[in-house]
Amino acid sequence: MSNKELQALKERYVAAGVASPNEQFADHATNAELWDADGKRMIDFAGGIGVLNIGHRHPKVVEAVKAQLDKLMHTCQTVMPYEGYVRLAQKLSEVAPVKGHAKVMLANSGAEALENAIKIARAATGRNNIICFDGGYHGRTFMTMAMNGKAAPYQTDFGVMPGTVYRAPYPVPYHGVSEEEALRGLRMTMKADSPANQTAAIVLEPVLGEGGFYAAPTSFLEEIRKICDENGIMMIVDEVQSGFGRTGKMFAIEHSGVKPDIMTMAKSMADGMPISAIVGTDKYMDSSGPNSLGGTYTGSPTACAAALAVFDVFEEEDILAKSQSLGEKLNKRFTQWQEQFTHVDNVRGLGPMAAFELVESADNRKPMPELAAAITQKAKEKGLILLSCGLYGNTLRFLMPVTIEDNILEEGLAIVEESLKEAGA
Repeated sequence: MSNKELQALKERYVAAGVASPNEQFADHATNAELWDADGKRMIDFAGGIGVLNIGHRHPKVVEAVKAQLDKLMHTCQTVMPYEGYVRLAQKLSEVAPVKGHAKVMLANSGAEALENAIKIARAATGRNNIICFDGGYHGRTFMTMAMNGKAAPYQTDFGVMPGTVYRAPYPVPYHGVSEEEALRGLRMTMKADSPANQTAAIVLEPVLGEGGFYAAPTSFLEEIRKICDENGIMMIVDEVQSGFGRTGKMFAIEHSGVKPDIMTMAKSMADGMPISAIVGTDKYMDSSGPNSLGGTYTGSPTACAAALAVFDVFEEEDILAKSQSLGEKLNKRFTQWQEQFTHVDNVRGLGPMAAFELVESADNRKPMPELAAAITQKAKEKGLILLSCGLYGNTLRFLMPVTIEDNILEEGLAIVEESLKEAGA
């Protein structure tokens, strides 16, 4: 079917709240390229929102999933477990930088991982309250909507959010929030809203995802670790978007050396297959009773096979080295654009989790979300998928596969540069 025919079906049968504004329909893809239903080629700088760090349809992952389909598709691991689940749990336990020996629960999505992390933290501490941060994004379930540090569009139409979720400032000096101010705000939240003895967990992204790709300073993460240790609070790190090689290390928290109590991960964990994980210190992970955690499809055999194959690819193709190299290339190009274009500012990136702001000028730093929208639209017209993000909608973020070929990367960056010129940047 053509894009036009599929669009007509979408308008008739797909709920407006979930429907994409994009009128192109993906047909097939490989690594950092995809083709729509009309055969138009697109370069992918979005990676399914950070899901495809090793590219579309990596051959080793495809092979693993096909082999698993020939053996077993489903039993529900709580009914009858299978090898893939426990092997993947072992692998995650070995690589996740949590305190002490780690145990694992597998789930289906990032939001589901966060929901279960909160359940585990409450069971481990006997407390209810959760502290999150401005600009954070954790999902679209009710609990995770309440945890998000941005109301629209996630909470807007859905009534009252769950209670006992409180917020503190995230350090973004570019927008006037210093690390000192963020810590002062956190301590004030714990004085005014959520006393330490009622706080089960402090939850944060080591690099804000939807909030704009701002990395938390090591000293800030160390101070949160200290606050948690002194008060018996769980430190939960959300690595759903920043994990699996996105920042030059397997997990972004590794840049700081800080070890959380619980981590959540998903997205690039299985190169497109739906799976997520909660990895935490064993005594905390074991704190709730029998059958208190789980789900029908959690850690499905096919998704586990894909995730195990992803680990093989990381080792065989030295994905972390490729990630670091890509980050250097992006930083070099973005720095050139900041010098070249008046409206490009605040170039940043932890590895290839890279972004920059579009502002009226570097002096006043007034966000220009309309310019970001114009550039992403022009890029799309030229054959490039590009995303914006941030509290002000003025950040361009880059999530192309780490495995992107040099010539495809250069072609895509040239489109961004052309779009910056044509949009008046």
